[in-house]
Amino acid sequence: MRSILAIAGLVVVVGLGYLGFTFMNGSKQSDPSGRELSSIEEKLAVQGPMGDIALGDPNAPVTIYEYASLTCSHCGTFHREIYPELKSKYIDTGKVRFILRPFSFDGAATAAFMLSRCAGDDRYYKFIDALFDTQNLWIRGEDTMSALAGVAKQGGFTQESFNACLQRADILADLQAVFKQGAEEVGVNSTPTLFINGEMFSGVPVNDAGQPDFAVFEKILLKHLPES
Repeated sequence: MRSILAIAGLVVVVGLGYLGFTFMNGSKQSDPSGRELSSIEEKLAVQGPMGDIALGDPNAPVTIYEYASLTCSHCGTFHREIYPELKSKYIDTGKVRFILRPFSFDGAATAAFMLSRCAGDDRYYKFIDALFDTQNLWIRGEDTMSALAGVAKQGGFTQESFNACLQRADILADLQAVFKQGAEEVGVNSTPTLFINGEMFSGVPVNDAGQPDFAVFEKILLKHLPES
């Protein structure tokens, strides 16, 4: 779990992350299933200027928000070791609605998220997956932006469209707004931070041996499913 130190061009936040849960209740609003929303869920429902890109059934009984940085190694671990099973067992089956929100630590992560947005809504998560899968390749080299351009070109970008995307002031403004909302409104101060129907979980779920383990995450998730 990585704590925020600074982010080029975005809001600066200082703090230490933590592993644990946070509950906030007291709202009269409801989700599509009729479940009363907590106050933290009401805040999470506020989207950035460009709106969220969601996966799964909009009427799913569970909504998961993930705040992540594409240069965060723990986020990469979560997406390689935990997310695939979450997607196949719960998102693709209509039980979970999933929203990844950008929470960039640096200029490279910001650029990567901008490219994911430029790829289009239908390819947003494909780009996110590819960037996490190749994370060690494009963030470890001497020329991060050239390496990132190489990944983008494999996904259909040209050098011209790559450069044009990184000049998109509307996308940058959206990233800034989402970062600010996450930090100031819902208390995100490290990545990955997930909210499962409003319950906060920070870090990668691990078993007693210290290894990433979907079963640990699933126990938290099942508490929020009606049939559980």
